[in-house]
Amino acid sequence: MSVNKELVKGSTSMLVLGVLEEKEMYGYQIIQALKEYSNSMFLLKEGTLYPILYRLEDEGCLTSFWSHSDSKDVPKKFYKITEKGKQTLKELIDLWTSFSLEVSKILEDSKDE
Repeated sequence: MSVNKELVKGSTSMLVLGVLEEKEMYGYQIIQALKEYSNSMFLLKEGTLYPILYRLEDEGCLTSFWSHSDSKDVPKKFYKITEKGKQTLKELIDLWTSFSLEVSKILEDSKDE
């Protein structure tokens, strides 16, 4: 099922914070987690994800660090949710819940007329 890009755009910050609340991840892991959790409904591209990550980091909702391993793996930049990010996520979830309830109410009321 294809999802309207405007609907996705309004929820991506909340979804990114949500998956990072579970554990710290690097970009590709975030993309894969969103794909897996949503049965492939949310297929973010790197060009969409990284500006969101940078903005959330600038806002203090995320911190980042580079992995340093002794193996030949390329270092990866991991993202971790902050306390401010957890509070922002809670506020976004509350807002989303109210918004979706009102949309559902309007759609149900319009059917009754």
